[in-house]
Amino acid sequence: MTALAPAVPRLQNVGRVTQARVIVSEWTKLHSLRSTRWSLFVAVVLTIGLPAIFAAVTSSHWGHMSPHERANRHPLDIALAGVNLSQLAVGVLGVLVITGEYATGMIRASFTAVPRRLPVLWAKIVVFAIVSFVLMLPSTLAAFWVSQAILDKHHILQTSLSAHGVLRSVAGGAVYLMLFGVFCMALGAIVRNTAGGIAAFVALFFVIPPLLNVFPTSWQNAINPWIPNSAFRAIFQLTHGAHSLSPAGGLAVSLGYVAFAVGVAAVLLVRRDT
Repeated sequence: MTALAPAVPRLQNVGRVTQARVIVSEWTKLHSLRSTRWSLFVAVVLTIGLPAIFAAVTSSHWGHMSPHERANRHPLDIALAGVNLSQLAVGVLGVLVITGEYATGMIRASFTAVPRRLPVLWAKIVVFAIVSFVLMLPSTLAAFWVSQAILDKHHILQTSLSAHGVLRSVAGGAVYLMLFGVFCMALGAIVRNTAGGIAAFVALFFVIPPLLNVFPTSWQNAINPWIPNSAFRAIFQLTHGAHSLSPAGGLAVSLGYVAFAVGVAAVLLVRRDT
């Protein structure tokens, strides 16, 4: 004789699935993962630590540098040197935020709780964008102050946040990392695989730009400003040349890339099976 399973009691309070509640759920998942804490910790350390090392080396070797080498040591380039490495930690985390759930199968639970699916994607983007910007903005500011303190002996390398374009560039470094992370998250949602997502952003930002050198200079000047790597980096550049986008132009093109990637991810998320 088969025993009947006991009935599961109904909850007294059943709440509706709202975007705000999905955001809270995604925040809980994000900050509870050890990989998240380590990735963000590495990003912060690299953003601040590399400029400090770069500034210390520049300060100690300043007297032995040639005029050409000194001309290439702009204080803002030193302060934002860490962004070049911390973007890897931010990009990998952006991919993992969504591919990690596919790898563990947790994505099925997420879509069972939120059957319409798209609120899950929007919540992940909102949470990741806020967390990354809130952490990276103080980090880029700290990198600026630390590097300036180390370079205090060399007045030619001194600048301030009130100088033309400096605050915009320092804050732009944080905006760059935030948009870069969201873009990488969208790539992860498109390919649904951690290795594939990381390979995709590495190819777009680190492999394709050097390959453009095989083309004629006129082609490079026409293409290079519009590729993702150049457009995103224009956000935090202090100056721009004739063949590069302005900070505002770089921000606009970068937002276009992010919107396109998120749009593709959203369409595929709705159409695919889990």
